[in-house]
Amino acid sequence: MQPYQQRLASLLAVSGALFFAPGLRLKDGRPTPYFVNLGVLRSGRLSLELGRCFADWLAHSGLAKQSPVLLGPSYKGSAIAQAAAIALWQDHGVELEFDYDRKEAKTHGEASGQGSWFVTGALRPGRPVLIMDDVGTSMATKIELLDKLGAEGRRQGQEFAVLGVALAVDREQTQAVYDEHGQVMEGVKGADALAAFTQKTGLTVWPLLGIRAAVGYLHQSREPVLVEGRRRPLDDGLLARVDEYLAVYGREARP
Repeated sequence: MQPYQQRLASLLAVSGALFFAPGLRLKDGRPTPYFVNLGVLRSGRLSLELGRCFADWLAHSGLAKQSPVLLGPSYKGSAIAQAAAIALWQDHGVELEFDYDRKEAKTHGEASGQGSWFVTGALRPGRPVLIMDDVGTSMATKIELLDKLGAEGRRQGQEFAVLGVALAVDREQTQAVYDEHGQVMEGVKGADALAAFTQKTGLTVWPLLGIRAAVGYLHQSREPVLVEGRRRPLDDGLLARVDEYLAVYGREARP
């Protein structure tokens, strides 16, 4: 693992962003033994540390040299994009702009009659864009953002070149499968969610950290994680629960 990946795994543990509890459900209705909620990174220190993980990845991957606008979908992605831009300047001396979307298009002020979907004005014709977000399960939020980006490109008269999507944590999930009544079918493995997103959009998805690597590192390091409201090391039993869950709902491990 890269140092930024180890720091991200530790950040998930110390902040409680990764936690285990009975009865958890994903937005699509499937059960899960763990949850990842980066919304709990609510202090300046924690937010900056997450931004530094992204900044180090941007520098390590070489994508920072392409000077993309860091675009975060509202709401968690907007904080990530801003934190990454701050950390990239502070730690690497690279200045990148960031932007994030609105839930409703702005039609007043400088956007009178134009219907702008974005906030800061960083999205200008010819600028490459890198989408940044917390986790990827169904990738529906990213599809919605791409639709808004397409509308903004048409408004400005030029499409934006999207480099791809950077995720803090990859749950390594497959998509949910539904029956004829629209009810989620438990215990049924669907298609690879990230592969389906790439096939639909043509965009690469870069996770900073996969859940298998995260729990493996935390299991080895014995760092306490939040389990049913208490902190304790991620032991063999918890690791087995994650493995069993991914055997049902996870995609195949990638090299």
